[in-house]
Amino acid sequence: MKHFSTLLLALLLLTGFLTGAVVIYAADTVEITEWPVPWENTRPRDPYVDNQNRVWFVGQIGNYLAYLDPETGEFKRYELDKGTDPHNLIVDKDGYVWYAGNRASHIGRLDPRTGEITKYQMPDPEARDPHTLVFNQSGDIWFTAQGSGFVGKLTTATDEVQSVKIPTPGARPYGIVLDSRDRPWFCEFGTDKIGMIDPDTMELLAIPMPRQEAQPRRLMVTSDDKIFYVD
Repeated sequence: MKHFSTLLLALLLLTGFLTGAVVIYAADTVEITEWPVPWENTRPRDPYVDNQNRVWFVGQIGNYLAYLDPETGEFKRYELDKGTDPHNLIVDKDGYVWYAGNRASHIGRLDPRTGEITKYQMPDPEARDPHTLVFNQSGDIWFTAQGSGFVGKLTTATDEVQSVKIPTPGARPYGIVLDSRDRPWFCEFGTDKIGMIDPDTMELLAIPMPRQEAQPRRLMVTSDDKIFYVD
């Protein structure tokens, strides 16, 4: 069964790191609260906190979206179609929940107030598996499609989906972040490269890692546009 305790501890330690402080937490001084997810064997993953402090997550093999209210400990679940296998979700400023329909070739938007779901299908049938989503500064969504080897953009005001095929065989684009200039950077998990797409021209830049055997999966960007990745 999955818990959120590891995530909470990681965020706590990361806060100390980002402030530049060297912080050592003794085991008996850190309070950890766990909320067991009530749906066993559904692979809950990718938590995201909305503007009401609810913790949203997907049930990847349970085909649902759900949230935890940490104040009450209550969970609420929204069903998705069988075979959607959502991998990731993000929540916009208006409270809409956007998810990657990883096995169903779409990005979906849930209105939690009504339960209504709108689906945005991939116009290129090859880009079959939206994987990880991230907002840009305008509220549009950049995404990776790991298995099919695409990176794309959903313009939320027009519902237009653009996609770029990564030319390296087996690239497997995975984690994705935006820098201060709204440029999407992503890991080519199946190779030794990190990629970036120019949002104005949709041209791809690929940067080889110093070690050929490196396979970065996720990355982060600082306020001054330094890119860190995990190999």
